[in-house]
Amino acid sequence: MKKMRKLLKNEKGLTLVELLAVIVILAIVAAIAVPAIGNIIENSRYNAVKADATNVLSAAQLYFTDEASATTVTVQQLKTSNYLESSGKILDTVSIAKGKPNTITTSAIKFSGDKTVTFTAASMEKINADITKGSDIKTGQEIK
Repeated sequence: MKKMRKLLKNEKGLTLVELLAVIVILAIVAAIAVPAIGNIIENSRYNAVKADATNVLSAAQLYFTDEASATTVTVQQLKTSNYLESSGKILDTVSIAKGKPNTITTSAIKFSGDKTVTFTAASMEKINADITKGSDIKTGQEIK
């Protein structure tokens, strides 16, 4: 009998209460982390579209330097002339206007779900000055 009691007292493992406490703690951490990760993803997608626009503007600047008489250039022309490898989400039909500074105008570009960004005569400086977060945009964002 003494041997049996000794064996029962030496049992190791988790009780049901301890297991439930761990599950509750993990659920609380997940409830906090999931929305934060979603916001980070939306911000990254928004910043990626802005980076696409700045890449197109940089390629257009090189094009206008080589082709001094040109006043506009399309993304397709930049790709064909090997000034731009990829335009990301910027459509090939988008036109860049030569000026001081060069500007880009696009239709609405979807970056996450139903969220869009539109560039209206946006220069490199205006795009870089935009501090809006993608997760804060409700229906659409315009950079002009």
